[in-house]
Amino acid sequence: MKTFNPCILLSLAVTVYCVPISQITVQDEHFAEGYLKKFFNLTEETGPTIRRGVSPMTRKLSEMQRFFGLQITGTLDNETMTMMKKPRCGVPDGNIAHFSTFGGNKWERNSLTYRIENYTPDMSVSEIDDSIDKALQVWAKVTPLRFTRLYSGTADIMISFGRRSHGDFNPFDGPDGTLAHAFGPAPGLGGDAHFDDDETFTFRSNTGYVLFMVAAHEFGHSLGLSHSNDAGALMYPVYSYSNADTFVLPRDDVNGIQSLYGPNPDTSVVEPQPPTTPDACDSTLVLDAVTTLRGEMFFFKDRIFWRSYPQSNTPQQSLITNFWPNGPTHIDAAFESRHSDRVFLFKGRRVWAFSGYNLVRGYPKSISTFGLPKSVKKIDAALVDVESRKTLFFVDSDYYSYDEARNTMDQGFPKRVDETFSGLTSKVTAAFQYRGFTYIYSGPYMFEYSLRTGRLFRVLRNSYFLRCTNF
Repeated sequence: MKTFNPCILLSLAVTVYCVPISQITVQDEHFAEGYLKKFFNLTEETGPTIRRGVSPMTRKLSEMQRFFGLQITGTLDNETMTMMKKPRCGVPDGNIAHFSTFGGNKWERNSLTYRIENYTPDMSVSEIDDSIDKALQVWAKVTPLRFTRLYSGTADIMISFGRRSHGDFNPFDGPDGTLAHAFGPAPGLGGDAHFDDDETFTFRSNTGYVLFMVAAHEFGHSLGLSHSNDAGALMYPVYSYSNADTFVLPRDDVNGIQSLYGPNPDTSVVEPQPPTTPDACDSTLVLDAVTTLRGEMFFFKDRIFWRSYPQSNTPQQSLITNFWPNGPTHIDAAFESRHSDRVFLFKGRRVWAFSGYNLVRGYPKSISTFGLPKSVKKIDAALVDVESRKTLFFVDSDYYSYDEARNTMDQGFPKRVDETFSGLTSKVTAAFQYRGFTYIYSGPYMFEYSLRTGRLFRVLRNSYFLRCTNF
């Protein structure tokens, strides 16, 4: 009898981004035990191993922590509990690697069929058809796989919307739970993808769940992929919002699907280069921006950011669009305004302002609203000086000083960067303040200054705060 691998894709809630819980309760311990049994094959054991004091719980906690890039303690700490409570997919995460497959299980032919059995009322028929087609083409663009739609009969990939018990022994749980599930390649249910009609699916809006993104993830399972521990991958275990019109399959997913089916033989079609998730351990890493936000530190690179908070020993990696769905990626600069309790993200000639997770009304705006000359095409870095309450904008070899209280640019600027920051002769790439010190990034290095005296204390690698997340 064939064993199927259902994927139960859970919703991404705002609570994912809350500060870790303050203490572990008995209820949390029971939750963690169930989590490890479901996703990491925790079993009850007795015998010599237990007598030596190495419990199955400790081993599985360590395995789970390694998979998600957490500090490996083997104990149920706040950081681990926070990760466990993130909405996620239901396929076990036992493979400690980047992309993984269902044991190499794949379709033995490249021409596959699909059929949409019914529709959700959330979207128009044409929007659903378009979302499903585009989700399949995500995988066809990088492989020899080709998909043909059927309107009757049995297809390789049967697609349907249903509620609660819907005929596959994996009932949905109503609103705010599972979004969908899919089955790996096999006869019968193999390849099929089911979507929970109690959820709200959308065509492009991030107020619900973008059907294209959910379907593209599920079809990865339909074709034989399991999960990846790459936070930037489509096959990461949690739902990720992305702009469907600009989405490009990440490198990790490309590597995974091509390990099963090979590359697209049609070399005449030129596709954008797959994005690669940046590595915090890369000694040559050049950050796009760094800022504080409500006591935390945010480090930006391409479409990713690392978030470090006092309760965490290891920065958490996430997609920018998961945190700020209306925000830009590949940003130029960022800073936090404690006066307005907003964070500003800069890209090109525009700036976005967010209050928490929400885009402030009227944004994005032109960077000239800060009083910068119209000749400034982009900002390289920005920081707020806590003592003077001035915002410094770095542009090429100069910097400007902005007075937020008066909403004007200070007189006598711009000034040359090297006049204030001794020893800094190359371009500024990021900047922020932390515990009274000013940190100026230039390429892979970070310069530690006292802004008040101009004294340079240390030159450090840019990973000094961005602790390595590989183990």
